[in-house]
Amino acid sequence: MISNDLLNYFPDLTAQQTAQFNRLPELYTFWNSQINVISRKDIDLLGERHVLHSLGIAKILTFLPGENVLDVGTGGGFPGIPLAILFPETQFHLVDSIGKKIKVVQEIAAALSLKNVKATHQRAEQIDEKSDFVVSRAVTQLKDFYPWVSGKFNKESKNALPNGILYLKGGDLEQEIKESGLKVTQYYLKDYFEEEFFETKQVIYIKG
Repeated sequence: MISNDLLNYFPDLTAQQTAQFNRLPELYTFWNSQINVISRKDIDLLGERHVLHSLGIAKILTFLPGENVLDVGTGGGFPGIPLAILFPETQFHLVDSIGKKIKVVQEIAAALSLKNVKATHQRAEQIDEKSDFVVSRAVTQLKDFYPWVSGKFNKESKNALPNGILYLKGGDLEQEIKESGLKVTQYYLKDYFEEEFFETKQVIYIKG
């Protein structure tokens, strides 16, 4: 059960969403024993370090019905799966260059009946479709990540932030941001979540 923590921060979850979130520990424990997508020490902290961390993006932006979100380097489905549960009317495309990880994502999405999730074994550079937002979690340095997705955004923005990247990162990012040469907005997750884990965690926003 992870919904108690989630309900503190997302009190408007429906019964269906609560049930879907509550199935994640069971599903990830099973699939992680088959295909390692989460470190063994983290599986017991799935709610905080993976689910809630992923949902930090939702504290920065509410995705709209009909918007398309690309999750690059999704691994076992983070941040895409938790976001897809929270925003069932938004379409999520989860991609990863490692096929066995995408198999886990597909199995979990199917078990949860997530009709708004597509998962494919691809590199970001191979994708030719346009999205409203790109999300990701510490896949690589910003200066390397941005070229992968540059030019893959829909021109028309409908949301509170213009279409762009919402990137989960941690630690001191001053040098990394400087080296990227990008104009970024930093949102600190400690302003939204009280757990110590979030003390150094950020969402980096970059306009597309």
